[in-house]
Amino acid sequence: MATSTKLSRMGYPNLGYGVGLRNKHLKHILSHGAGVDWFEIISENFIGNYGYARYALDSIRERTPLVMHGVSLSIGSTDPLNMTYLKQLKALAAELSPVWISDHLCWTGVSGINSHDLLPLPLTEEALYHVATRLNIVQDYLGQPIILENPSTYLEFTHSTLPEWTFLAELTQQTGCGLLLDLNNIYVSSHNHGYDPFDYLKAIPLDKVVQIHLAGPTYHAPYLIDTHDQPVPTIVWQLYARLIELTDGVSTLLEWDSNIPSYPELLKELYKAKMVRDGHIPDHSPLLIPSSPPVSTPLNYQLGGV
Repeated sequence: MATSTKLSRMGYPNLGYGVGLRNKHLKHILSHGAGVDWFEIISENFIGNYGYARYALDSIRERTPLVMHGVSLSIGSTDPLNMTYLKQLKALAAELSPVWISDHLCWTGVSGINSHDLLPLPLTEEALYHVATRLNIVQDYLGQPIILENPSTYLEFTHSTLPEWTFLAELTQQTGCGLLLDLNNIYVSSHNHGYDPFDYLKAIPLDKVVQIHLAGPTYHAPYLIDTHDQPVPTIVWQLYARLIELTDGVSTLLEWDSNIPSYPELLKELYKAKMVRDGHIPDHSPLLIPSSPPVSTPLNYQLGGV
């Protein structure tokens, strides 16, 4: 277990506090400034896109660092790696010079069909070897490590033999990849599968954690759904406080992808992270219960993001 307060972050800087860049906020940012330390973009939304959003991005990135966050790597799929996509991703990175590139521990489709959702893997030694082999190819092709995010999940495979945190820890050892630790996803998955989310933090190699995601899920009994459509719940702030105790600070990003508030309201939510850093944990009312089944975030931002 990593407990040092001086962790390396794999040579990447602590970018501070950022938000996901979304269409709704572009005009405000261009007129009033970023108000944040950095932005995260959805890579797919800018592949081959040279319209207004790209114009705005090119202006914004002159003053504010950005990272690229993908949803189509499908590193766990049994389909061959999509080299056309990887070529496009590499070209976009050459144009934008992101601080790093991230994606998810998941698969998104099979037989050439993209589900536009982030689907769970069987967590076995065989799957670990499969993902590590593919990830090494991807990293060699891109010429840099991939920062891989832990997913939110709603089912588990009965033949899984490894806890998710062990799978990710082993993956960092076998590939040199970094981790994007999504604290909301830890909360969602721990609720859905009945484990202690704080045990996850005890077992993860914190020196490999390059980035943090914060977000608010939706409760749809008996599950939590990863919707990114409301404020960060108290337990996620508690996880964040514990993480701060274990590290000297990690680049922190607020995701909000549905029912998106105004930019000033978004920044108010983001800067609660500074309150937590200073020892004050926000207290929120219970999560909203939707009137209809919620849709998980990956589909929302794939179709309706920047």
